[in-house]
Amino acid sequence: MLLNTKQMSFINNKIALTFFLLLFSSGITLAQEIIKESVVDTIKKVNSNKKQKIDGVIAKVGDYIILDSDIDKSYLEISGSGGSIKDITRCQMLGKLMEDKLYAHHAIQDSLKVTDAEVKSVMEDKLSYMVEGLGSLDKVVKYYKKNNEDDFRSYLFDVLKEQKLTSEMQKKIVDAVEITPEEVRNFFKTIPTEELPVFGVELEVAQIVITPKISDAEKQKVIDKLNQFKKEIQEGSSFATKAVLYSQDPGSRATGGFYKMNRKTPFVKEFKEVAFSLAEGEISAPFETDFGYHIIFVEKIKGQELELRHILLSPAITEESLKEAKETITLIKKRIQDKELTFPEAARTLSDEKETKANGGVLINPKTQDTKFELTKMDPSFYSQVSNLKEGEVSLPLIDEDQSGKKKYKLVTVTNRIEEHTADYAKDYIKIKDLALKEKQIRTIGKWFDEKIKETYIKIIGEYRDCAFTNNWLKK
Repeated sequence: MLLNTKQMSFINNKIALTFFLLLFSSGITLAQEIIKESVVDTIKKVNSNKKQKIDGVIAKVGDYIILDSDIDKSYLEISGSGGSIKDITRCQMLGKLMEDKLYAHHAIQDSLKVTDAEVKSVMEDKLSYMVEGLGSLDKVVKYYKKNNEDDFRSYLFDVLKEQKLTSEMQKKIVDAVEITPEEVRNFFKTIPTEELPVFGVELEVAQIVITPKISDAEKQKVIDKLNQFKKEIQEGSSFATKAVLYSQDPGSRATGGFYKMNRKTPFVKEFKEVAFSLAEGEISAPFETDFGYHIIFVEKIKGQELELRHILLSPAITEESLKEAKETITLIKKRIQDKELTFPEAARTLSDEKETKANGGVLINPKTQDTKFELTKMDPSFYSQVSNLKEGEVSLPLIDEDQSGKKKYKLVTVTNRIEEHTADYAKDYIKIKDLALKEKQIRTIGKWFDEKIKETYIKIIGEYRDCAFTNNWLKK
């Protein structure tokens, strides 16, 4: 949404800053690239008025301690991941670190589960990324000033586990917040007319998809390869290594094909059916889903939860199949232009995309769950396909390739174009509801902090007691 700069000024400043820091926390990760000299210079400027001193404990929140050096590490980590630190004071950074510790402390108090397996799967992915960025594991260990690899792994594990506990606690607080239509109406009424949000240009879009046909021979090649993998694994090869080297699932390849799931996890039906039919330690036969062919290895069964690994391979699409798909979609476009079929009729009867064909090809925005896409927030490739289309105009045949390399042809049309406008309660209810919900979440988070700070042991040491914190850490 394109919001004017004053639109949220009616929200209490304390709560707004709390929410900013909450969002900010999701962007603070371990530094993933070499810090340039200019970044180090910036950090020195931030700390230019501070005297050199020995590192020590500056705060304690529950069972967690914060060192003065943790603030410097946070500056480096933000800069390393591309963020700006020039307007962030040490007091603000300490406040942010204390918020994280409070979340993590109460996640443990509330018995929120974060398993070692979860953390380790993320850790290996992070570690691989760091090694890629810095060149070697030794350089990573040196960069973080650890004595050896074991020390660094222990440090990294603790950091990632705390981050996971923090995110689980945040999620628990926010997920419990619901909002009624009456609350949305009241929220909208409180916004001064001159501060109403301005929403940017939005498009409603439909598409027709033709997927190239895959030959039986190509399918059999993939099945044979997966059966060979299964045989080699049963003879002692590592399933995880095979997944890293060969799987075409970008979501799990880096972690050796690892997933954790239960019966409510939103995996495709065929995948869940096979996974829950296997015994612990068993490897499935190759099976097909819309994504390609898989084999699954169940590592652990914990009640209704599975920890598994899988390998995905997609059969190759021949040039001949691609050519036939292009010819088919070109013919569909001609039939629409000749008014033999409307676009919705063609989508319902001829499109290969199950998710959209029943609705005449209309796309649903996954972020908002409605049919409108903001022009300025579109994925760049999608933007290039639709931004220049007039309402009702049908695009040329477009070729799409997903992350696993699968190709398809499609036609796209803009069914409705909504110009930039000031928020209207009736027309923009979903967006206004989202704003109202966010404000309620902010207030809930603020209330949670007020309550938990009172009941948690918190100590701030030395000059940091003079900070003007957003939250009442000093319990004054």
